[in-house]
Amino acid sequence: MSSQKNSKKIVILGTGGTIAGKAGRAGDNIGYTAAQVGVDELVQAIDGVAALAAAGRLVTEQVAQVDSKDMSFAVWTQLARRVHHYLAQDDVQGIVITHGTDTLEETAYFLQAVLQPAKPVVLTCAMRPATAVAPDGPQNVLDAVAVASWPGAQGVVAVCAGAIHSAQDVQKVHTYQLDAFSSGDAGPLGFIEEGSLRLMRNWPVAHAKHAPIAIKSIADSSAQAIWPYVEIVMNYAGASGAVVQALLAQGVQGLVVAGTGNGSLHHELEAALLKAQAAGVEVVRATRCLNGRVLPKPGDAIPDSKGLSPVKARVALMLQLMG
Repeated sequence: MSSQKNSKKIVILGTGGTIAGKAGRAGDNIGYTAAQVGVDELVQAIDGVAALAAAGRLVTEQVAQVDSKDMSFAVWTQLARRVHHYLAQDDVQGIVITHGTDTLEETAYFLQAVLQPAKPVVLTCAMRPATAVAPDGPQNVLDAVAVASWPGAQGVVAVCAGAIHSAQDVQKVHTYQLDAFSSGDAGPLGFIEEGSLRLMRNWPVAHAKHAPIAIKSIADSSAQAIWPYVEIVMNYAGASGAVVQALLAQGVQGLVVAGTGNGSLHHELEAALLKAQAAGVEVVRATRCLNGRVLPKPGDAIPDSKGLSPVKARVALMLQLMG
């Protein structure tokens, strides 16, 4: 496989998730407990990855052990610091992160935004626990290692079910199927086929606009980063401004609204958001639609999310407020 083309190391960082989950019986793919298997045990069971370890080309580290539905700012901070540390090592070719599927897209976008890596950082996952009759995690890890080892690969990507998705575009779109992720209109970056890559478009590139102060405080500093209070609200039939008013009373600093269609908003919700904006709260308008983006119009009172999904727009707004 491609990982044998050079002698540099691959780093695998474990954070938990379904890929490290266990169920009481092998046939149970939903009644499991996530984050039970350590990253060392996980990779030792995969022949192609164990071979890297035997050759002295594998580094593993357990950064966290959580169900990704419970992903926290503390884990993000630690993960960013460890990724930053390994990216700086000349003998490291690339990094793989085992992660739960639920918040993988947010973690991927966060890491791309704050680290903008010139080396590949590959998040991978599983929809079935490690105890399943036919777990999907081992192949996903093997594919992720192939991507992390590939010459010229760069940026934060996600690998699942043989597809490579960019951090900018990836979204979880299915609750149960093994091929649970999509890149929407953009399409996947490429595919892994028996250890080789077939690219459909270019690797992610760094965007210097992302808050340099956030990068410094999260990745470089030993001090605890202060995370701004940003929430997401949604537009729907009969929406009111009550949630916005409650969040204002709680001292919210930023709001992302998942609008209907092209970011459209119920007039009562829009009025509450404009009131919050006038009070100094940063407000951003995204869409709850899976595909497409909010197309701005002249005179829009609330800025759009520049194509980001609501959850990623929230991450971007937190980094903006940090800066």
